Amino acid sequence: MSSDNQSFLGNSPKDFILLGVSDRPWLELPLFVILLVSYVLAMLGNITIILVSRMGPQLHSPMYIFLSHLSFLDLCYTTTTVPQMLVNMGSSKKTISYGGCTVQYAIFHWLGCTECIVLAAMALDRYMAICEPLRYAVIMHRPLCQQLVAMAWISGFGNSLVQVVLTVQLPFCGRQLLDNFFCEVPAMIKLSCADTTVNDTTLAVLVAFFVLVPLAFILLSYCFIARAVLRIQSSKGRHKAFGTCSSHLVVVSLFYLPAIYMYLQSPSSYSQEQGKFISLFYSIITPTLNPFIYTLRNKDVKGALRRLLERIWRFSRRCRSDVTISNC
Repeated sequence: MSSDNQSFLGNSPKDFILLGVSDRPWLELPLFVILLVSYVLAMLGNITIILVSRMGPQLHSPMYIFLSHLSFLDLCYTTTTVPQMLVNMGSSKKTISYGGCTVQYAIFHWLGCTECIVLAAMALDRYMAICEPLRYAVIMHRPLCQQLVAMAWISGFGNSLVQVVLTVQLPFCGRQLLDNFFCEVPAMIKLSCADTTVNDTTLAVLVAFFVLVPLAFILLSYCFIARAVLRIQSSKGRHKAFGTCSSHLVVVSLFYLPAIYMYLQSPSSYSQEQGKFISLFYSIITPTLNPFIYTLRNKDVKGALRRLLERIWRFSRRCRSDVTISNC
């Protein structure tokens, strides 16, 4: 790298200014309320899914192992970005430190890549359950599920590490205005004042591998699933099979479509104005909707949730009665 393309660490600004919707101040309050409500719902919904998956004995199958990890990913995903956005929208100081920015986009891309692979593992589970039901229990055993999840986390970390190493070397020539709600790699590349060909190419290759390959696997799996379902003679059986897959397909669409728009074009050429709102969508709206999609369309999850609420209700009544007796 040439001498004028100095390391970001050598002449980095102390902080960045996250513009968000500063040019439209009337949007800040409604957006703050939407983000706050969405964050609370995302936390409650995903924590509930994790608890239900752990406590419901009938939800210890591979599908719910993956679902609990997906919910944990969504919890981390929203917590990485939303608190910082709320702080910035609630104050006139809309800054994030250089170190905080680096940590934010490192974790954000780690979690995003991990989620791509977890969604592909869930598609594999649905394929085995519907297309190979007799061998399902033998193949999709718990150790394999844990290995797939571990592979997802390690792969996501590797992707993030490469992105961070390349991004921290970009010079910004004193530029501090980041036209986004939070820090992510395309926005950082867009802000740089140097030639970003290497960064653009690396990002495109990694996205093709970690986004398009899992997506192609998911689509191929569902082609085989659709063919198998159409062979089922019973309409009730077909409806049940489609029902178990529809939730996953909705979640895949909500996650992959914005990601493809964001990352399959050169960061140097994409629209920052559109990009920051799409980033907002998949960083908070998708994680908020996921628990409700799986809960509303899954009888097992609804049943386990009902039993969990009944257990909590009985426990609270017992506590109240114990307090009353002690007061007497």
